[in-house]
Amino acid sequence: MSSEDMSSEEKNEHLTEINVKEAEPDVEKEAEPTGSDNGGQEKPADIKKASGEVSDRDTLAADEDDLVALKKRLAEASKKAEEYYHRLARLQADYDNFRRRTRQETESLYKYASEQLVCALLPVLDNFERAMAAEGDALESFKSGVEMIYRQLQDVLAAEGVAVISSVGEQFDPARHEAVLQAETGEHAENTVIEEFRRGYCLKDKVVRPAMVKVAKSPQNPQKSQEVE
Repeated sequence: MSSEDMSSEEKNEHLTEINVKEAEPDVEKEAEPTGSDNGGQEKPADIKKASGEVSDRDTLAADEDDLVALKKRLAEASKKAEEYYHRLARLQADYDNFRRRTRQETESLYKYASEQLVCALLPVLDNFERAMAAEGDALESFKSGVEMIYRQLQDVLAAEGVAVISSVGEQFDPARHEAVLQAETGEHAENTVIEEFRRGYCLKDKVVRPAMVKVAKSPQNPQKSQEVE
């Protein structure tokens, strides 16, 4: 074998060695142990991924439980709201009926408020008719009949709470008396009612008509009035 041929072979062997060495890192990379060959331990990335999946499943399950609880609470609230609505509707109907009955009773009360008084005055009217239908000229009998009717009328009014306001001899009270005249006199104290022109009446504790009266007034010059006398 010539020296040139030997040098070619050496060159070929050298190139082969270089190729083997370049291929060795790839073989080592392919031969790196996997998770199962590493003592059964997973990589940190795989652990994080697995724990993330578990956390997502737990969160989803918790959300589903919350949704079920919310649906249950919503159903209970809707049921209560419907009960309250029907109860309110019944109360509104009862209140409307109460207002209608109260209005009707009030209108009837105002309309027939004087019914009792009218029924009490009818016998008085009957007696007046009998007195006017009586025959004869006996004045005393006619007068006694009228006095009887007058007393009957007073009894009816008294039963309804009507009372006569006392006037003569009383001190003038503007709430109960209406002064139409004043008279100077030394016989009565000033502001004393000395005469009544028209009787006054009160219904229970309310004055329905004041008495029309004359009131005493002190003389302006009592010494001069005594000299004249």
